[in-house]
Amino acid sequence: MAESIWISLVSNLVRRISRHYVAACAGTIAAIGMVFAGAFAAAASPLYCVLVPHFKDEYWLSVGFGLEQEAERQGVDLLFFEAGGYEARAAQVGQLDACVAQGADAILIGAVTSDHPDLMTAIARVAETVPVFGLVNELHAEALSGRIGVDWQDMGHAIGAHLRQLHPEGSPAKSAVFLTGPAESGWTGPLAAGLRDGLAGSSVSILEVFEADTGIRPQLALAELALERHPDVDYLIGSAPAIEAAIGLLAARRDADRPTLLATYVSHTVIRSLMNGSVLAASFDDPILQAQMAIRQVAAVRAAPDQRLAPEVVLLTREDDDLGAVRISPADYFPAVQ
Repeated sequence: MAESIWISLVSNLVRRISRHYVAACAGTIAAIGMVFAGAFAAAASPLYCVLVPHFKDEYWLSVGFGLEQEAERQGVDLLFFEAGGYEARAAQVGQLDACVAQGADAILIGAVTSDHPDLMTAIARVAETVPVFGLVNELHAEALSGRIGVDWQDMGHAIGAHLRQLHPEGSPAKSAVFLTGPAESGWTGPLAAGLRDGLAGSSVSILEVFEADTGIRPQLALAELALERHPDVDYLIGSAPAIEAAIGLLAARRDADRPTLLATYVSHTVIRSLMNGSVLAASFDDPILQAQMAIRQVAAVRAAPDQRLAPEVVLLTREDDDLGAVRISPADYFPAVQ
């Protein structure tokens, strides 16, 4: 019965992602991982090369959907590469050179690391001939022609400040565990710093931080480990895949003392769970809008390297009555893989 509950709570899209990556393990992800139809068409349209860490969770699917939408409006062709995960630094370095070889007019990079010398050197080399723009993830490369993405410290702060409101200093002590991405990624450090800053002055303490790639399976393993080590924890704060995993795991628990869930970004499952009360709150940075802003920024070619374009971070809660209007990629959206 527990397994059937788990399957019913995982979106069809999540299952498709899982099947895709199981199959991909037998092939190659390090080369061109994803190409949208028509990207190789011999047209006069500008060609933008897009590098992402992976499409293992719905966040990057929303980014891809927004890029595709805006590129069509702007008359731009897109060529997508995925590294395969946040440990695939060498793959992303090679993909930068592949973009140049394909004649890209600009490169948008969702970096797998914010400051590793290998990636910084590659960006500096490529930027001599093709403008490079940072996409979503923090990237400390001086050669960038622009940046698009929220400050992930704000994403963490929104969650922490919400808990501080609920549990101000002097109220009964509460505990939390934090499930997040790998340390080498550019967003996890700011996210954690923002969360702790938001919790300052509250009665909530973080018992342990768990880190892994943001694919479904690694985050499921984190959720299992966190709940095993801290069965009586009050709050579980985590990435969207971690929250999806926790929902399924907790559905099989019969005890009434389950941790309350908060997500550091959204997915279809997180939004549905906000609506039904399974998730208390989630940070939202509108990845579709960020993607659209990215295409516009490159098309305009007018942003200074130190300028960050980004929408406002907002906190979604289960009390919100307009959760159905939150924009993420359609539930049936998944790009074709070549």
